[in-house]
Amino acid sequence: MKIRVATFNLETLDERTEHGVTLDVRAAVLRPILNTLGADILCLQEVNAQESPTGRSLAALKTLLAGTAYETYSLAHTGHADGRPRDVHNIVTLSRLPLVKVRQVRHDLITPPLVRECTAIPAPRDAGEVMWDRPILHTVVEVNSAKLHILNLHLRAPLPTVIRGRKESAFRWSSASAWAEGFYISSIKRNGQALEARVVVDELFDADAGARILVCGDLNAGEHEVPLAILRATVEDTGNPALEARVLHDVGAQVPTERRYSVRHGGRPMLLDHMLASRSMVPQVMNVDILNRDLMDELTDAEKPFAGSFHAPVVAEFEL
Repeated sequence: MKIRVATFNLETLDERTEHGVTLDVRAAVLRPILNTLGADILCLQEVNAQESPTGRSLAALKTLLAGTAYETYSLAHTGHADGRPRDVHNIVTLSRLPLVKVRQVRHDLITPPLVRECTAIPAPRDAGEVMWDRPILHTVVEVNSAKLHILNLHLRAPLPTVIRGRKESAFRWSSASAWAEGFYISSIKRNGQALEARVVVDELFDADAGARILVCGDLNAGEHEVPLAILRATVEDTGNPALEARVLHDVGAQVPTERRYSVRHGGRPMLLDHMLASRSMVPQVMNVDILNRDLMDELTDAEKPFAGSFHAPVVAEFEL
C-alpha cells in the first residue's frame, strides 16, 4: 500500500488579512499546492483559530480545505485541555486513514527548566520556568492493521525571547547582552522541545522495537543544528552501536543538494522543514520532494503582499 505524507507550514493561516491579502486570495494560491501534494497524511503548522458564537474554531482552515479531498479527512489539532484550539499557531494533522489515537505532549515528560534572567530590569528575585511555545501533536494512524506514529512539531523560531525592561521597540534592544540572553532562552525552548519529542520516540521504541515513526514539521533548524542532532540520535553522536535501531533518518536527504531547502532567508536556502523516519520506514521510502519552486524570501520579501507561504512543503511516498 502506497501512502503519501507531507508537512507544510501555512504561515499564519487566518481569516484576517495576512501578508497584505485576504483569506480567499490565500486559499486560491494554497489549495493547488495542497492538491499537488496529494497527501494521505498532512501535517500542518501555524493554523490560527477564529472566534465564533460557540467558541474558537478552525474556520479559516475549513475554508482553505473546502472543495479538496482533505475536507473529508480525520482531523486532530493541538489546543487547550478542553479541546478548543488556541488563538494562534495550532498544529494540525489530517489523515485519510483512520486515526486511532491522538494526544498532545507539552512538559508531560520534561519539567520546564528554571532560568533566573541576569539582564532583566528589574532583576528577578527567583528563577522562572522556561516553557515550550507549542505542544507536540502525536497521532497514531492505522495502515493495513498496523500502527504508524506521526509526531507533528513546530519548534521555537531562532528569535530572542523578550527580556523584561530591555526592549526599546518591537525590533530594537537596549543591550546586546539582553538580546543574547533572549536568544539563549529561545534555544532552551527549541532544544528542550526536541528533547521531549526524542523521549516520546524512545518510549515508542520501548513498547515496540520495530515501531513505524515519522517526525514531521517546521523544526526551525538546519540539518546539522542541535535540534536535529537531538531528534536523530545517530550512533556517531551516542557512541553506542546498540542504539542504531533507534536512530531517526532524515528522508529529505534523498533530495538533491541543490534542491534541498524549504526556506529562503536573505538569499540563503535553508532546510528548516523536515521529515524524520524510524529505521523500519527507511527501506519503504519511494520518493521525496520539496515543492520550493518560486519560493519567496522570508527576509527580503517580508514586506511585500503575498498569498502563499515562506515555507515549502516536504512530501514523501512510502510503500507500506
